[in-house]
Amino acid sequence: MRYLHTMVRVTDLDASLRFWCDLLGLEEVRRMDNEAGRYTLVFLAAPNDLDRSAAERSPEVELTYNWDPETYTGGRNFGHLAYKVDDIYAACRRLMDGGVTINRPPRDGRMAFVRSPDGISIELLQEGEPLPPAEPWASMPNTGSW
Repeated sequence: MRYLHTMVRVTDLDASLRFWCDLLGLEEVRRMDNEAGRYTLVFLAAPNDLDRSAAERSPEVELTYNWDPETYTGGRNFGHLAYKVDDIYAACRRLMDGGVTINRPPRDGRMAFVRSPDGISIELLQEGEPLPPAEPWASMPNTGSW
């Protein structure tokens, strides 16, 4: 057995791609439009997983966009997606500058949580050792649920 992907339903494909690709840093690796089923699938991979994604089609995130509007509700039973990042402060700054709320700031230089436009919780973890505590993160309170 091996892990392939996590599917996330999205309500606005452009806003979702801006978040997942432009701000979080994943890359689109393939896309499929299904006219009969009236949906689009967009598969994303982290930069360090691109070779594996090309060879094995994993590990990936699958964004599913249904062309007919739907309302989705989420639950804490889903949990979150987690990504290691080279510099957690730079990643959080890029997201925050892009209008994303940092729900759990990286006060410890190691871990942060944000949410996608569709409310998917994403944990960011510092690659290697935690970075030294730094402002504005060290004194920033939690915001919302994460």
